[in-house]
Amino acid sequence: MLPASDVVETVRAALLAAGLPDTVVVVPDSVATAATAAAVLGCEVGAIANSLIFECGGEPLLILASGAAKVNVKMVARDHGLPKINRADPDFVLAHAGQPVGGVAPLGHPSPIRAFLDTDLAQYPVLWAGAGSHQAMLSMSYQQLLEATSATETAVR
Repeated sequence: MLPASDVVETVRAALLAAGLPDTVVVVPDSVATAATAAAVLGCEVGAIANSLIFECGGEPLLILASGAAKVNVKMVARDHGLPKINRADPDFVLAHAGQPVGGVAPLGHPSPIRAFLDTDLAQYPVLWAGAGSHQAMLSMSYQQLLEATSATETAVR
């Protein structure tokens, strides 16, 4: 695994490659959960876009969900004609995202990952997401997140 600083730099490069500004902030304390990130960043928990990697038919699936949401994977699978969506273990997440659980960014992965974007996030003018480590976050709008990830918009609960 790359050192955390290298992973964050990969995320910065992915932002720039997507035509987005480098909005990565590195904080002294862990922001590995939506609640801690919201407290540190001074935003609502719902404005945190959790980058959740699942296993679906042997492939990774990225669900970008509001920090206020508990993802209903059965509903997402049914609504999109997918096989069963399973929680991925940390090794699977690291292998496919190149980033640790709790720090997964919506972009900057070794290979593109099919993504779904929680429509509940559209209500927030600024979204915050992990930036590759437990101490790094990035910000962007809902539209920027949608375009940068080529995600499919969906309800997740």
